[in-house]
Amino acid sequence: MYEIGHFIGGERVAGKSGRSAEIFNPATGEVQGSVALASNEEMRAAVENAKAAQPAWAATNPQRRARVMMKFVDLLNRDMDKLAEALSKEHGKTFPDAKGDVQRGLEVAEFCIAAPQMLKGEFSEGAGPGIDIYSIRQPLGVVAGITPFNFPAMIPMWKFCPAIAAGNAFILKPSERDPSVPMMLAELMIEAGLPAGILNVVNGDKGAVDAILDDPDIEAVGFVGSTAIAKYIYGRGCSNGKRVQAFGGAKNHMIIMPDADMDKAVDALIGAGYGAAGERCMAVSVAVPVGEETADRLIEKLIPKVEALKIGPWTAGNDVDFGPLVTREAQKRVLGLVDRGVEEGAKLVVDGRNFRMQGYEDGFFVGACLFDNVTKDMDIYKTEIFGPVLSVARAKDYEEAIDLPMSHEYGNGVAIFTRDGDAARDFASRINIGMVGINVPIPVPLAYYTFGGWKASGFGDLNQHGADGFRFYTRTKTVTSRWPSGIKDGAEFSIPTMK
Repeated sequence: MYEIGHFIGGERVAGKSGRSAEIFNPATGEVQGSVALASNEEMRAAVENAKAAQPAWAATNPQRRARVMMKFVDLLNRDMDKLAEALSKEHGKTFPDAKGDVQRGLEVAEFCIAAPQMLKGEFSEGAGPGIDIYSIRQPLGVVAGITPFNFPAMIPMWKFCPAIAAGNAFILKPSERDPSVPMMLAELMIEAGLPAGILNVVNGDKGAVDAILDDPDIEAVGFVGSTAIAKYIYGRGCSNGKRVQAFGGAKNHMIIMPDADMDKAVDALIGAGYGAAGERCMAVSVAVPVGEETADRLIEKLIPKVEALKIGPWTAGNDVDFGPLVTREAQKRVLGLVDRGVEEGAKLVVDGRNFRMQGYEDGFFVGACLFDNVTKDMDIYKTEIFGPVLSVARAKDYEEAIDLPMSHEYGNGVAIFTRDGDAARDFASRINIGMVGINVPIPVPLAYYTFGGWKASGFGDLNQHGADGFRFYTRTKTVTSRWPSGIKDGAEFSIPTMK
């Protein structure tokens, strides 16, 4: 058993609230540790610490801040296996998948080495008689991130790397389900040369979230989680005058055209649908084959692939395709939704509800499930299941196929598999979804592009990482200057114009 407190002022500190949450081993169902849940007073102390440290960090030139990121990247590479192991133990995802989690965060840190370039403003000489106009990008001050359990390395780095590179101090409230890796990342930032207080990690539950949303010294909040919580955070944060980006749920479709390479499409669906046990906001959870013949071929090839998926604990290494869900509650929820799909009349062609792992009978495992003949009125189609469940929703033609993702409330990611360039181009242009894949099943943009969904998948005007990451964590100041040179004397009482 181990205990995790908070990371404040450059070091680990014990929790003082007297409240804590259990940390489970998802593979065994056993409690392996506990994490402190912060009080409002502890959150406020972290904000005061960050507020005191931030002005000196903002005054540090961007190139020196970028060097901290450069060193941080080196340390992430050095400790990759150590971070992935800690992540797998608490989340349950396979070791290779955990390394991918760290790697995608590392890539954002690499992008943030370009902070001097991203923070450049604009300049116009001679905008008027002796007048120059220029803009500068300045940090907001103290900002915060509230991050989910499913990517405990990647998403915190998506938030704090651009914020810190831009000159802010950052309060991270990670998921209490798998808190070890965020604490380790904070320690690596200090080792990389980050001043104490610039990155504070405060563990907690809803009380800590509300403390962030209500704190007058926190200028901006970034969030990733469910849509219901995203709406809550966006509404409460904005009403308190904060800048907010809040990313919610998803129901990602993959359309398979009749001309698609079916073998490649099936392999893509297997990885995108069942990787990380489906606990990804970019997981493909709905396959949409166009035409009955396409659908029949897809199901014929999918069934043996799904039945052959290997499930087990992260310690099995590369011999496992996916592991358990993160909690007992998540397991019960997913199994309940599968039951609901059967009740609604969907055809469960692969049933993983009775999966039991020998030696791990109390683990939070759910076997791979595959539904056919799913329709848009069913709960399993409308709901983000967040488990190893793939639904096949048949479409008679292309127009019916694209209507499914376009009419769904979520708009995170979507993909099409086809050899037809015209269809692909039309799809990319028309679809009302934030991230689009063409023969790519999980279209997560690289670090120098931005990540963000549309409709009920995203709230706020600016996305995560890429250029938007720097825009979100800075504000623009525009300066109009004129130095007296004797060209014109006397006061002017009309509004200045560029005559």
